Amino acid sequence: MSPKSRTPRAERVAVAMAEPPRAALWLRNFRLSGFALTVLALIVAALVVLAPQLKTLVEQRQQIAQLEAEVDRAQQELDDINAEVARWSDPAYIESQARDRLYYIYPGDTAYLVIADRDAPTVTDGQPISDSIETTRVDWVTALLSSVYTAGLTEATPDQLESPNQGNAG
Repeated sequence: MSPKSRTPRAERVAVAMAEPPRAALWLRNFRLSGFALTVLALIVAALVVLAPQLKTLVEQRQQIAQLEAEVDRAQQELDDINAEVARWSDPAYIESQARDRLYYIYPGDTAYLVIADRDAPTVTDGQPISDSIETTRVDWVTALLSSVYTAGLTEATPDQLESPNQGNAG
């Protein structure tokens, strides 16, 4: 065979493969030894044992914070009450409260009480309340005695004795 009759052979070229990600390389190179496995088991056991106590600790801390907030509120209320007691220890404050709340005045002073009468008060039926005092023209003693005599001496039924002021209820 002559060199010319041979077919040229393909040349070999090195091909670069894509590099795997670093995490994949780390996992591929990770070897779990007996010591690492023991340490991992101890960590998991510690978490299982300590988790309930940690939960209790967190709950107790929350309770403590809540109780401290209640104590702060109670202290604020106590401070307010003490300030009120201090105000009532002042004679000028007592005098002003007696004048404002109880309408007390000193002898010789003239007090005026202004009542706003923008709208006249009304009763439930919409009629205004009268400003003057009205007296009845019926003698109630005579009306009572006549009612007793009528009820005791009549032959009429109760329906027939109904007062005209009561009307028919049914």
